Amino acid sequence: MTPLGVLLSRQIAATGPMTLADYMAACLLHPEHGYYATRDPLGAAGDFTTAPEISQMFGEMLGLCLAQAWMDQGAPAAFVLAELGPGRGTLMADVLRATARVPGFHDALRLHLVEASPPLRAEQAARLQGRAPTWHETAESLPEGPLYLLANEFFDALPIRQFLRSDGGWRERMVGLTDGAPALGLAAATPVAALDHRLADTAAGHLVETCAPAAALAQEIGARIARHGGAALVIDYGGWRSFGDTFQALKDHRPADPFTAPGAADLTAHVDFEALARAAAPARTSQMTPQGVFLERLGITARAEALAQGLSGSALHSHVAAHRRLTHPDEMGSLFKVMALFPDGAPPPPGLEPRVSHDDP
Repeated sequence: MTPLGVLLSRQIAATGPMTLADYMAACLLHPEHGYYATRDPLGAAGDFTTAPEISQMFGEMLGLCLAQAWMDQGAPAAFVLAELGPGRGTLMADVLRATARVPGFHDALRLHLVEASPPLRAEQAARLQGRAPTWHETAESLPEGPLYLLANEFFDALPIRQFLRSDGGWRERMVGLTDGAPALGLAAATPVAALDHRLADTAAGHLVETCAPAAALAQEIGARIARHGGAALVIDYGGWRSFGDTFQALKDHRPADPFTAPGAADLTAHVDFEALARAAAPARTSQMTPQGVFLERLGITARAEALAQGLSGSALHSHVAAHRRLTHPDEMGSLFKVMALFPDGAPPPPGLEPRVSHDDP
């Protein structure tokens, strides 16, 4: 049992079962024992690897995409360039390098990073030396103005709740105790007004997930973009409309039991892009697009071919493998999706198409 596991077990014993969202938030963000408060989780020595760590091409494509969106909206003279959960700062460093020759872009941007992890803030500061980023605990404290924002593998780490449909309503999956350790159980059935819209496409025994923090954040970002202009790119694994159990833990690059070592493994769940799109109004949202399709539309293969010039041996092999990993349907190309938020009257960012209605993914 980890130190956090002991604390959570005592809390549950004293006050009763907690929601999965409360358990997930404690495991990830506890100030002393939480996963993100205690380590750099990225890379071979960590628990997972994100797209920016695989190849510089990912950040280059996203940077040029945002720069074109900025130009399409009249190249505002001052804007907020923000990233949610910037990891080691690798993505933003690649964005800034790729956009260095876009006339006026760097002069106009003000760099802001939303990051709660002290170890990762230190990595970001080292990687972004000279750029003087401003850090925020939450997106709500970002300054007003045109907002160009990146959220790569951010929403999947926000705490979720799970509800199992039954004949008497919805039974929430709660974290209680089994043999003194945290374990899943079910609350009594009750109506849940927030899930009334899911009665038409579910039946008894079906499970759905909700993520109130994700909806609130999409609403905040959407309102800012509708008010001031800008664009947000959300890249994450998930799909259109939550269905089934997607809660998972990852440790040492392998699946793990989410309840065995609280605070010592990454906890995530698939992102419900429909819920984000609904919450983001009055901002418009693009069609949800597979990451591989999005990157190919932006020209990643041409960029890969240019970078391959002069490479040979293991370096060339690694480069080709990185391109495949980012784009191929059997790897990240289909699992990860991309959706943009943008203001009414503006085109969607390059590589994406406008969405016609709320029922259109």
